[in-house]
Amino acid sequence: MRKQIIHEGMQKSVPAENQVWLDLDHLAQVELTSEDAEHPIESALIMDTGLGWRSQHPGKQTIRLLFDKPHKISRIQLLFEENELERTQEFVLSWSTDNGATQHEIVRQQYNFSLPDNTRELEDYTVELNGLTMLELSITPNISGGETRASLAQLRIA
Repeated sequence: MRKQIIHEGMQKSVPAENQVWLDLDHLAQVELTSEDAEHPIESALIMDTGLGWRSQHPGKQTIRLLFDKPHKISRIQLLFEENELERTQEFVLSWSTDNGATQHEIVRQQYNFSLPDNTRELEDYTVELNGLTMLELSITPNISGGETRASLAQLRIA
């Protein structure tokens, strides 16, 4: 018999390189508030296609995925990178079963980017979202304000 002692609340997750991620290019429509032409949203949503998404305009930005049909989601992975500016970013991740008419917050989090050591924020969430029709990510790139543009290196969903 094989057994393993686990701590309460501890969950096993598949390593990212072995995870089968959803093909968002074919499963969802994307709505977003702004996009830099050199850093389109496809760069963050489709694997191995570029340097990630960046907004064209400064300030709070929203990326909304509207799925063609309801999905059961078990994992969400976000990667943010900042190599130029020290700042505190806040993001809110929420979901809906009715295309956004009602939303449920998954997480609200702040992260301090401080150069040169803290330039990457990788968030990996194990979730149980049944009937998901919309996933929304709102990013406030600098809670102190200013001309900072939001960015997202990657968003993966399984």
